[in-house]
Amino acid sequence: MSALVCVFRRDLLLAIRQGGGPSLGLGFFLIAGTLAAIGLGPEPNLLARAAPGMIWVLALLACLLSLDRMFQADFEDGSLDLLPSASTALPALVLAKILAHWLTTGLPLILGTPVLALLFNLPDDALIMELVSLTIGTPALSLIGGIGAALTVGIRRGGLLLSLLILPLYVPILIFGVGAVEASASGMDPFPHLALLGAASLVSLVLAPLASAAALRLHLS
Repeated sequence: MSALVCVFRRDLLLAIRQGGGPSLGLGFFLIAGTLAAIGLGPEPNLLARAAPGMIWVLALLACLLSLDRMFQADFEDGSLDLLPSASTALPALVLAKILAHWLTTGLPLILGTPVLALLFNLPDDALIMELVSLTIGTPALSLIGGIGAALTVGIRRGGLLLSLLILPLYVPILIFGVGAVEASASGMDPFPHLALLGAASLVSLVLAPLASAAALRLHLS
């Protein structure tokens, strides 16, 4: 447990002190959202229709922006070689790093969503569903992204390869998240979409740490 806490705290402190952690993802999210709202024009109905998908796409890209740093600090200082020999299981340590990534990337995006909701003229009930879907779905973005980050750690210009590997896996999360908000806005039941979104996060919670740990062991062998 002490190893988990140390890894978790270290990743949080690195993300905050080095810059580009919470501020980078949130800054991209808000700036790109503002530009998208300006580009769509002042028509309120058009903005409201585009808001669910646009916010989810921006959240996905903002999360992707910081994935390559998940294991990079450990690789650069050599501590990545020591993780498999720790007393705590490697998948548990990977899960701690993924949780730190979500807290410094996914959570700020959720907190910044009301700002974009104002720009996109998103109704209050749709905003609540947007927040719910992001809260359920963004952990899956970090978990799935951890697999790609582990596969590409140490590779020069691995960010492009990481994007090619991860973006197809993000498509179901995007579909379920947007579907929940649109179903709520049209008066339909959003629960099936939220259930599928939650199932994706739970499956990712079980499989992603194992797959990421296996990828790291392959890299270190």
